Amino acid sequence: MRFQGSVYKDGNFWLAEIPILDAMTQGFSRKETLSMVEDLLVTLANHPGFTVEVHPGKQGSFEVSSTDTRTMTSLLLRRQRERSGLSLAEVAKRLGAKSRNTYARYERGTSAPTLEKLNELLQAVSPDRDFVLQQSFVA
Repeated sequence: MRFQGSVYKDGNFWLAEIPILDAMTQGFSRKETLSMVEDLLVTLANHPGFTVEVHPGKQGSFEVSSTDTRTMTSLLLRRQRERSGLSLAEVAKRLGAKSRNTYARYERGTSAPTLEKLNELLQAVSPDRDFVLQQSFVA
């Protein structure tokens, strides 16, 4: 699983954004900023042993990947829920679940959703957004 981002110079600093995670970091150089992306995602995930790799692309783009898809998925769900200002209980209610733990297990990474379930979860946490899958530019 990969998340797409962009890196660009703004005044004296370089900024890196990962829109799907509503995340941004900065540095004094492009290289430092991409290194900060790794640190940012590891910190946000807060999961022991979680690592990411940044893949620089063309024209200011990059992708972030990890072999730990459960943690990447849980990070995506949590960030989208937080972006929407929803509580775990509100998301569970939208899913028609009796307990917030039904949803929370995906956000904690203890369960991995199927593609269909991931779509359902993303619609519950971000009903006003549509998510587009695209082919990666990095082999």
